Amino acid sequence: MVWSKFMPSEWANVRGGLDLHLDFDPAGHGRRAGLERALRAAIRDGRLAPGTRLPPTRVLAGELGVARGTVTAAYDQLVAEGYLSARRGAGTVIADVPVPAGNRAERQTRAVPPVPPVRHDLMPGRPDVSAFPVQAWLRAARAVLPRVETAAFAIGDPRGRPELRSALAEYLGRTRGVITDHDSIVITSGFMQALGLIARVLHDRGCAAIAMEDPCVPFHREVVRRAGPGVVPLAVDEIGASSDVPADIGAVVLTPAHQAGLGVVLGPTRRRALIDWAVSTGGILVEDDYDGELCYDRQPPGALQGVAPEHVVYAGTASKTLGPAVRLGWLVLPSRLVDAVAEAKFYADAQTESIGQLVLAELIRGHDYDRHVRAQRLKYRRRRDELLRRLARDVPEVRVRGAAVGVQLLLELPAAGPTEDEVVRLAAGRGVRIVGMRAAWHDDRPTRPGGIAVGYATPAAHAWSDALDALIDVLRTAVSAHAPGLRRRGSSTGGVGGNGVRRPERGA
Repeated sequence: MVWSKFMPSEWANVRGGLDLHLDFDPAGHGRRAGLERALRAAIRDGRLAPGTRLPPTRVLAGELGVARGTVTAAYDQLVAEGYLSARRGAGTVIADVPVPAGNRAERQTRAVPPVPPVRHDLMPGRPDVSAFPVQAWLRAARAVLPRVETAAFAIGDPRGRPELRSALAEYLGRTRGVITDHDSIVITSGFMQALGLIARVLHDRGCAAIAMEDPCVPFHREVVRRAGPGVVPLAVDEIGASSDVPADIGAVVLTPAHQAGLGVVLGPTRRRALIDWAVSTGGILVEDDYDGELCYDRQPPGALQGVAPEHVVYAGTASKTLGPAVRLGWLVLPSRLVDAVAEAKFYADAQTESIGQLVLAELIRGHDYDRHVRAQRLKYRRRRDELLRRLARDVPEVRVRGAAVGVQLLLELPAAGPTEDEVVRLAAGRGVRIVGMRAAWHDDRPTRPGGIAVGYATPAAHAWSDALDALIDVLRTAVSAHAPGLRRRGSSTGGVGGNGVRRPERGA
């Protein structure tokens, strides 16, 4: 459909097949000249891209309320000038015209800063999106969409589709020990929105400050701050987050299954102490089940929520298992918070898109989701084991911290060796993308221990070997530059397991 300043009253009944905005004003120019000027301007501005097919002359004439001969003459003139190309049976299309230097599209392109080339993306916390279960997703979509009621395509319950909430209640109870039903679940557009919603609701209820692990994911702190509460650091050591919660704290955000900074698992004594804090004070534990489905060498501990459902907000997401572009997360809420969070969700964006919810519910019900998670778990474990073997063999000066969980490792650099900034810069110069630990701390005191967070899930299968070789070469080069001051150390050092991972004391 053509939109212009000159539009006949019957424009809505014309079926041109193409929406087209033209600044067409025949006054002072004449209809043919006015149409030529409007088309030239759209092509020069880049609003009509090369290859765009224009409406047939008869259709455009009807929409603009001009004679068909007027449109034909305008097209012929622009063909002669090189703006359009016309072939019998193929219609009239925009020609490949050089774009003038001052047009809007080029100015926008020039404003974008150049991005250094990245050959190997080893950023932490990211899954292998090349393994997205496309065929299973398509099967689920074909199965569920034809039978879904029409109301599913309209605005609905801000808590999300009942199909997905019911499927999640069953799945989370079976795999993570979560105690809930569909009425206590709110579907969100990922963990960031989930964290922002709960922080906003708690702030509205008088929560002035929220404790967050130190270290933690940096932008999660900013999400909480922008929602209203202040952020107070909560120390983390080899057995997880401290249970000494500062005074005047209304909630604590935790990653008990796999601490997002140091990679440790929250020990049982700390779990009990933090739950006791929530029960005795009326505070809320926000459980980010970070990597809870990706545990490799042991049965993962059940969710905190299963111990104290009325004192724990459980947050999960499909970002690690399927991919962050799916934009589906969920909150399992204490009964006292369900209505408030649902209201906050409604005013945030009304609801999370429904189609993906319906498809994910079908994936869970048909157990395709379980099969995909198990396959990814096996693949990531093999990659992790291979990375550990290469580190122990080729760069034994670099130590590994954390439990066998998730899609990343924390590499501890030797004290007399390179700084994390030196390693990150060297890696960037060789097209390897990694990140240092410094930003994860709540402050930048120089006494903070450094380290390199390396993801091993992101490279697709065909690129994994090259990415691993490149990483080892970067680490070896960086360490070799400081070789005179280093003492080589192997995996037999006290307190470190045979795979090079520092292990917490049993029963901690």
